[in-house]
Amino acid sequence: MWLIVGLGNPGGKYAKTRHNVGFQVLDELADRMRLEWKDRIEYRMCRGSIGDERVVLLEPQTFMNRSGSAVRPVAEKFSVEPENTIVVHDDLDMEAGRLKIRKSGSSGGHRGVESVIQCIGSKAFIRVKVGIGRDQSVPPDRYVLMKFGRDEMPVIGDAIRRAADSIETIIAEGVDKAMNRHN
Repeated sequence: MWLIVGLGNPGGKYAKTRHNVGFQVLDELADRMRLEWKDRIEYRMCRGSIGDERVVLLEPQTFMNRSGSAVRPVAEKFSVEPENTIVVHDDLDMEAGRLKIRKSGSSGGHRGVESVIQCIGSKAFIRVKVGIGRDQSVPPDRYVLMKFGRDEMPVIGDAIRRAADSIETIIAEGVDKAMNRHN
């Protein structure tokens, strides 16, 4: 069993913002798999399969810096180890549309990832990072809550599809092959 977590902020106000690209990737996966989301108080969840592997898709409905509080109980409920957890999130320090897969590591300053690390007690989960770019004239805390510009939409839409592809590769063929193919 795999747990796939998309990070973002709840509510329509944040729906298409840069910080919610993790939700957008999971929505793409759920659409591909024709899954319906079930709403809970702290998260949205759906279950299905990628190939022969069972998966749980999870979108925490806490705010970004409390994401781990939704991840831990779901990981425990389905007995998913950190090594079989994939966290999809935005990366401010990568060019918009660029993807990077990492096997483990630090939070890199991302508060949602830091919350997951603290709540599950491990850094040993896979990350799929989606670059959102950076505008030096806008403070980072405001920039991540901005929507993508019209000119960025094709690049981000492609990145969302490629991120979903990379998750399918991780599960079907392993993280090393996914890193070689999608990084």
